[in-house]
Amino acid sequence: MEKYFYFLVLALITEIIGTVSGFGSSILFVPTASLFFDFKAVLGITAVFHVFSNISKITLFRKGINKDIAVKLGIPAVLFVIIGAMLTKYVPVKEMELGMNILIAGLAIFLLFRFDKPLKQSNKNLYLGGVISGFFAGLVGTGGAIRGITLAAFNLPKDIFIATSALIDLGVDFSRAVVYVAQGYFPSEYIKLIPFLILVSILGSYLGKVILRYTSERVFKYIVLAVVILTSIFQLINYFMKSAGS
Repeated sequence: MEKYFYFLVLALITEIIGTVSGFGSSILFVPTASLFFDFKAVLGITAVFHVFSNISKITLFRKGINKDIAVKLGIPAVLFVIIGAMLTKYVPVKEMELGMNILIAGLAIFLLFRFDKPLKQSNKNLYLGGVISGFFAGLVGTGGAIRGITLAAFNLPKDIFIATSALIDLGVDFSRAVVYVAQGYFPSEYIKLIPFLILVSILGSYLGKVILRYTSERVFKYIVLAVVILTSIFQLINYFMKSAGS
């Protein structure tokens, strides 16, 4: 029970940061959850948790959703998350964990050097962002930061940004949750976590909204950048230490 308590506390923190950043919590939630559960279970728990998380965000930030962007980014994301999720059945766990760590490190480097240089506003980038974010979300459990980087190019007001991202992510997470559950990645022993994950998703999204109301977005973007960089360093060290010990 102590393990679950620490896990839920950290899940709450990642949900708050994910809401404030607009990237979603998966970039921090997946490596955090991997400290407590095996990686395939992490994929299942992440997908189920984020279904509730995205419903919470859509409810709290329901004032506006950019439907055009949601369709152009969301449809490719949903199609490719299914492909990525199905491939997890054939890719060894060790390679998936390494892929997750490389992706997080790559995003940290990208954000560090292109923090104030958004992508070009184009349908091509929307489609490509959907394909890449969906595929990696399915294969290694996290793709929200790629979607966030793509959406950032369109200078959406923060409420519309978060609501649009959450709507896309809801389709992505529901789709991969179905695949993961069918592949046995959400064991029955974790069903007892669902009520707590729902509570964490609602509370984390609400607290994130409150923080956004009173705090500069730019300050928190720098905090998120620092957290992503530190997470990538920690995860790579942890991965290679485990590899050396095995």
